[in-house]
Amino acid sequence: MTGQTYCDRLVQDTPFLTGPGRLSEQQVDKIILQLNRYYPQILSNEEAEKFRNPKVSLRVRLCDLLGHLQRSGEGHCQEFYRALYMHAQPLHCCLPSRHALGPVAFLACLGLATGLALLLYCCPPDPKVLPGARRVLGFSPVILDRHVSHLLLAFLTDDLGGF
Repeated sequence: MTGQTYCDRLVQDTPFLTGPGRLSEQQVDKIILQLNRYYPQILSNEEAEKFRNPKVSLRVRLCDLLGHLQRSGEGHCQEFYRALYMHAQPLHCCLPSRHALGPVAFLACLGLATGLALLLYCCPPDPKVLPGARRVLGFSPVILDRHVSHLLLAFLTDDLGGF
């Protein structure tokens, strides 16, 4: 998410946001009204009326709104995300763009998990060295991401009886 612009994020999140049952009619109306009343340069009165027209399906109106914001620029997309956070915070936390890990972060976590797994697998069964290493690794899931911690706990479960 760090290298993405708000417009890029909106392109990535549009299929999720327009999915069935994601945003209610009231939430979309509140977002449109906020963009119109607080930021009239983002949505004019005519545009707000168009995007709030109850004769058009909610999905079509939402697709049109998101397309309009993407064409309008970075600042408009950013204000949409602020409005979405205010009026649909649980949905905002589930956006695909918020959970997308960059390839470097993924490779770093994978490398760490692989290295620790190899350490545990290849480490000689010296009773003086291994228990100390297992104690240190036993606390590392507290610090590491939950995905890596599941791998560590799977390797350590059998040998922590003496811990």
